[in-house]
Amino acid sequence: MSSYFTDLAQQYIDGEWRPGTGSWDIIDFNPYDGEKLASITIATVDEVDDAYKAAARAQKAWAATNPYARRAVLEKALRLVEEREQEIADAIITELGGTRLKADFELRLAKDFLREAAQQALSPEGRILPSPVEGKENRVHRVPVGVVGVISSYNFPFLLSIKSVAPALALGNAVVLKPHQETPIVGGSLVAKIFEDAGLPGGLLNVVITDIAETGDAFIDHPLLKVISFTGSDQVGRHIAAVCAANLKRSVLELSGNSALVVLDDADVDYAVAAAVFSRYIHQGQICMAANRVLVDRSVFDEFTEKFVAKVKTLRTGDPREPETVIGPLINRSKADAVTGVIDQALAEGAAALVRGGRIDNLVEPSVLTGVPAHSALLRQEVFGPVAFLIPFDGEEEAVRIVNDTPYGLSGAVHTGDIERGVSFAKRIETGMFHVNDGTVHDEPLVPFGGEKSSGMGRLNGEAAIDSFTTLKWISVQHGRSGFPF
Repeated sequence: MSSYFTDLAQQYIDGEWRPGTGSWDIIDFNPYDGEKLASITIATVDEVDDAYKAAARAQKAWAATNPYARRAVLEKALRLVEEREQEIADAIITELGGTRLKADFELRLAKDFLREAAQQALSPEGRILPSPVEGKENRVHRVPVGVVGVISSYNFPFLLSIKSVAPALALGNAVVLKPHQETPIVGGSLVAKIFEDAGLPGGLLNVVITDIAETGDAFIDHPLLKVISFTGSDQVGRHIAAVCAANLKRSVLELSGNSALVVLDDADVDYAVAAAVFSRYIHQGQICMAANRVLVDRSVFDEFTEKFVAKVKTLRTGDPREPETVIGPLINRSKADAVTGVIDQALAEGAAALVRGGRIDNLVEPSVLTGVPAHSALLRQEVFGPVAFLIPFDGEEEAVRIVNDTPYGLSGAVHTGDIERGVSFAKRIETGMFHVNDGTVHDEPLVPFGGEKSSGMGRLNGEAAIDSFTTLKWISVQHGRSGFPF
């Protein structure tokens, strides 16, 4: 595993591993112990340009390649992930502070998405549509968009890169991938290495490790770019959407969340507690789908709160390499500062700490707060850390109002003894995804993934990915002769 951080600490452009030529280095640290993992000289605007040009050159032949041959490359990539699973898991734990549980969760999903991508190579179908013109045949072809840009986040970097890179390649596109600066290996060059070893021709997948301080908007406004797939904050997503719109490029944006898990008066309280603790604290709460807010009907609030607090107190914080650890480090000191700042602000606004976790460097122990004022901005923003807000409500109408009182709409969940009551509740929530009697953190290869409001635009996964990374082309054939008015 350690060889990943030495051998892959480079740019990957046009099938070659090469150093960047920027004037400074991105330093890759282990967020748990501060160990320096790699030093990567950043890519410049010229290297971003090289990557896009290489992708455009390689894409035409790849699009013309038999889809069964494209599928074979995806299948080989899956086998390589399976063979190297332990090494990749160790890299996830080392580079982003993911626990063993989290690494296994991410890899299971990544393998599922590679399996689906292999099938997507064969999915595009043409259609013949009727015409009001006598003798005319309308053929509608689904074709690759060309060059896809992918920007992935640091929280699930391997999965989030695979989710866009794999289907885009399977469908006949070329890709330029920009991983997050905090996870350049797991989210970037490791993905390139797997596809290189799987036999993907050079130029079809390029990885540029850089920073906007060096390249500005060069990655998102390049003239050869056709579609950008971005996962990250809504602030950055808005900028990307604006740049893409100005250049008539398509954007698929998977952005921030402020999900709620709702416990109705007829819920199985013990089960709801288990779902809520997992939904809030998995990967230290650094998940866009995490349950920032836990809403509980007042009739069961005391029982739920007692059991929720007791379970949270059992969560072990520490070294992510230890199998017993549930809460590992946040990705960096800045994020840890932000989370402790949220707790301090909530307490200053009058909230009560049922559990007040301590902090050592990037390790932030879990906290449970209640009594956050209804007007607080904290209830309407994404909190990327192990802090839960418990909120009582009186009846479904109030619960719906509170859940929707946020600019975000990504995921959520409701717990009830009546499934159809849960479905009716879910239909009233302004969100892209909602789950009945389960947690808020879910992703599956066939199901459209994405949010409403400030949580994004467009969808990934399954047929949605095909829509995102292909376009439709109408070719008409006139059998016989058309008549023209002049």
